[in-house]
Amino acid sequence: MPPELFDLRGRVVVVTGGMGQLGSQFSRAIAESGGRVAIVDVDVSPQRRPQLPSAIRDRVIYFAADIRKRPQLERVLAGIEKEWESPFGLINNAAIDSPPNAPANENGPFEQYPKESWDRILDVNLSGAFVCCQVFGGHMAEAGRGTIVNISSIYGIVSPDQRLYHYRRKNDVPFIKPAAYSASKSGLLNLTRYLATYWAPRGVRVNTLTLAGVFRSQDAEFLREYCARMPMGRMADPDEYNGAIVFLCSDASRYMTGSNLVIDGGWTAW
Repeated sequence: MPPELFDLRGRVVVVTGGMGQLGSQFSRAIAESGGRVAIVDVDVSPQRRPQLPSAIRDRVIYFAADIRKRPQLERVLAGIEKEWESPFGLINNAAIDSPPNAPANENGPFEQYPKESWDRILDVNLSGAFVCCQVFGGHMAEAGRGTIVNISSIYGIVSPDQRLYHYRRKNDVPFIKPAAYSASKSGLLNLTRYLATYWAPRGVRVNTLTLAGVFRSQDAEFLREYCARMPMGRMADPDEYNGAIVFLCSDASRYMTGSNLVIDGGWTAW
């Protein structure tokens, strides 16, 4: 296959949540493929910025913004155009979840799950992506070209396997993987389909990339349970989704829109 199919030279790509574990990987992969990256995150202070090879540092710029707030994103768009040119791509990667050490009621039974927790997670993961698509995707549609990648999760396709967390209940500590994250990631799937058909006549492709868990020194008991459930027997390394990102942002996927690319080590194949 000709390597130029995956060449991102001349393309500016916005990566939300670009300071995080996966966002920084996506940003590096795009820059190493010749693209330029605008990282958008709530905190882009220098001490948090990813360590990048000197050869690609000038291809990455940083903008602090809350993805739920349209005026802030419009300022980011203006800043990108001032520095470079209009964005060609958008990676909706920013997301939050209830962490394992969250208050007990956030990781307790569904019947008592706080609505404010539901609202907070849906607001960032789904509404934030919606606003980003309005601002950056709308601008791409005006230009008649572009690509959007919505980052979803296996838990947007299938329900969390609550058995993975049984070990946490040995000391009578209840732990239920909450519903909000799953609902938010499932919502992205149909936002993708909606926008893919809506913007297809204007040259903007919209796809979902669905991912499984990524290794980040998780609790040993959780890893043992998770990896036993995974057909490939392990979590993903942080860089194992980079090829898919480059593919979806490049001409290699130019006839692909409204699709869900699942890279999950076989989790959803059981």
